[in-house]
Amino acid sequence: MKKLKIEWKHLDVAGETCNRCYDTGENLNQEVKRLNRALQPLGIEVEWFETKLDDTQIPQSNTILFNGVPIEEILDIEVSENYCDSCTALLGNETYCRTIKYEGYEYEDIPAKAIRQAAFKVLGIEETKKAPTVNSGCCNSSGCC
Repeated sequence: MKKLKIEWKHLDVAGETCNRCYDTGENLNQEVKRLNRALQPLGIEVEWFETKLDDTQIPQSNTILFNGVPIEEILDIEVSENYCDSCTALLGNETYCRTIKYEGYEYEDIPAKAIRQAAFKVLGIEETKKAPTVNSGCCNSSGCC
């Protein structure tokens, strides 16, 4: 089975992380479940793991790598930073954290759509949309004839 390895780097202070990293982690967890449902029938397994960072590694925090490649090198994503109230509270000093600009919008977390698009692009798979189901010959909307 082919594997896609996703690494999520984020700040960890005594088991806690900031709000934006937490949101990215939730997006990643849910998206990996969806990706595995879609890709396992194709012989592809998606695994993810986290790398916990300390306060000296803030610039690397809230980063996702696909087989070692950062998401911003896979998709058209611009990386920036802004003031992070949550990290400031966790660390006790003014902290600026990573943001991304994706599809014309600035995000403090990495959205599920970007995670999914990067995974498909790294795997060289065209993402398909499910076609609507058509009622095949039944005489009413409940599907009963």
